[in-house]
Amino acid sequence: MTIILGVDPGSRLTGYGVIRQQGKQLTYLGSGCINAQGSVKAPLSLADKLKLIHDGISELIVQFQPDEFAIEQVFMARNPDSALKLGQARGAAIVAAACAGLPVAEYAARLVKQAVVGTGAADKTQVQHMVMAMLKLPQRPQADAADALAVALCHAHSRNSYLISASNPRGRR
Repeated sequence: MTIILGVDPGSRLTGYGVIRQQGKQLTYLGSGCINAQGSVKAPLSLADKLKLIHDGISELIVQFQPDEFAIEQVFMARNPDSALKLGQARGAAIVAAACAGLPVAEYAARLVKQAVVGTGAADKTQVQHMVMAMLKLPQRPQADAADALAVALCHAHSRNSYLISASNPRGRR
């Protein structure tokens, strides 16, 4: 049995999703978002946002006791400033996982979508729908939480593939 914490980092909202993998069976344990937006009257500094993300991930690690941590990689968008902030949010989450001694796996967004939807060009609605179906959820999770659950599912699929190939080096199933 392995508990996986998946994270979809963001400088305003960081999604998280936690699943348990037992063989090929996947069970939903929890999901949501760490809100680092602040308010219009009291905007947060970047340092405060990163601390909120780090502390939020640390709390989730204590709460769910995951065995492994998976996070989405930074993709280069049109705005370098946004990519830099996203990288810093990822760093805060990764440091929380590293401080807890968790192994960290990173996945490209296209690979996550491919693993969950079947196409790397899937949109957020398709990801939400497939996450809901795969984990038998009664309602559609928030978009950022669904993306984090998709990261956890991608990691679970990657673990299965690795375990199959590691147990059978000649590729026989």
